[in-house]
Amino acid sequence: GSLPKWVVNKSSQFLAPKAMKKMYKACLKYPEWKLKHNPHFKPWLFPEQSRLPPLPLSELSLQHADSLENIDESSLAESKDDRGEASDEDSVN
Repeated sequence: GSLPKWVVNKSSQFLAPKAMKKMYKACLKYPEWKLKHNPHFKPWLFPEQSRLPPLPLSELSLQHADSLENIDESSLAESKDDRGEASDEDSVN
């Protein structure tokens, strides 16, 4: 199911900024860390370094856009709660 709106609002106000600050701090320390931990191992740049087993092409399948589920939401009305407290429509007087 879906999360209650208050959970989403609280997490976007408090948890998301906290997580971003922690990620930012970790990113600042990454170059120094990487110099000490396999500095030349970069499989995202050099695929030949990858330690993952190769995926057989026979296990892959093409998926065409026309076969994907297409949900038309154009006829749904947007509720006032979904727009937020002060939408542009409310301020036009």
